[in-house]
Parts: sequence; structure tokens; C-alpha cells
Amino acid sequence: MASLNRVFLIGNLVRDPELRYVPSGDAVSNLRIAVNRVYTTKEGEKKEETCFVTVVVWRKQAEICGEYLSKGSPVFVEGRLQSRNWETSNGEKRSALEVVAGRIQFLGRRGDRANAGAGVREGEQGAESNPVVEEKISEEGGGIGQEKNSNS
Repeated sequence: MASLNRVFLIGNLVRDPELRYVPSGDAVSNLRIAVNRVYTTKEGEKKEETCFVTVVVWRKQAEICGEYLSKGSPVFVEGRLQSRNWETSNGEKRSALEVVAGRIQFLGRRGDRANAGAGVREGEQGAESNPVVEEKISEEGGGIGQEKNSNS
């Protein structure tokens, strides 16, 4: 049976990234993004709804996001859905559905307050483009993050 687990989202960060390091030394960052949907009802009324999504970013990619992104930053996220289950200290069972990022592109223009410093260094080829940060994901979900110029 065929299956596909791929997510594409464009949204804005609702708070600054939370960067931390797990005991193995890997960086992990949680991004909380708001994704808007505008639609028209049967009565012709325009409505807007917002969906809040947690995006988990690992390794070098997490460090880059922590350095360049802040509340309000627009981002494009490509990744996969992952569910987690755990039990609280009170014995309550909890679950969460999150997106594990494989690729993040910063969408704001250079010089935007929310994206100050994002992109390639000034003077380098493609300095006006938006950076693309990708995580090469093996079957185990590991890999090495790398920054790519979106013009490549």
C-alpha cells in the first residue's frame, strides 16, 4: 500500500524560536507558526481562520533559525507529520501532532525587521535572495543541515 507523509506550509512565527540542545548535543528548535486560510461562505461572506502549527527543526538548521528568525518572520516549511505521545507527571496521557522540518525558506525581504541578517553575507553572489535551509533526512531522520542559496 502506498503512503505519503509530506507537508508544505507558509506562515508567520507567532513567537521567537525556542532553541535548546538535547543531551546528545544536537540542537532542536520549536517554531510556532500561524497559517491563515481565507474562504467565502455559501452566503458570500468572506471568513478567515488561523491554524497554529508547531514545527520541530533539528541540528544546524535549528541553530540558523534561532539566529535569523523572530516573532512575525514569514517562512515556508517543507516537512513531514509526526505524532508524539507522553504521560505527564500527574499521569495524564497527552499527544501532539507536529511538523518535522526538512526544509525551511525565510520569505521576508532583506532588510525587513523580522529577517534582519537573513541570507547570504553582503558582497556574496545572490546576497539579495532568500536563504533556503535544508536538512538531509535519512531513513532514521538524522542528517546534516546546510544553507543553500534559493537561486541554486
